[in-house]
Amino acid sequence: MSKLKKTSLFLLIALYLVGGTNHFANPNGYLKLIPPYLPFPKLLNLLAGFFELLFGLMLIFKTTRKYAVCGIVLMLVAFVPAHIYMIQIAPFMLGKWLVTKIVAWIRLPLQGVLIAWALWHWED
Repeated sequence: MSKLKKTSLFLLIALYLVGGTNHFANPNGYLKLIPPYLPFPKLLNLLAGFFELLFGLMLIFKTTRKYAVCGIVLMLVAFVPAHIYMIQIAPFMLGKWLVTKIVAWIRLPLQGVLIAWALWHWED
């Protein structure tokens, strides 16, 4: 594996481990992004955090990496309604950050970039 791919994989692992942990450490920021038509928002947030942590850990090992990539892709697709909801409720404060409509619109296609990034590590 090239140095670039190793660095990319390390960053991807860190992204999901930090992101997953943050679901438990700062749930309120995530809870406000869950569309009101979805039931059990606290449970959904905990599940999102759990799976981000799980997939981050699974990325570490070559034997589970493909499963992690599949899970990440499915998870990111499942998060699309939350990103659409962000556009609908913008502007709003997310912690110290002001999320404007422009920021929310930019964030939505970032899901595709994150999916492509995970898929790049399919064969590692």
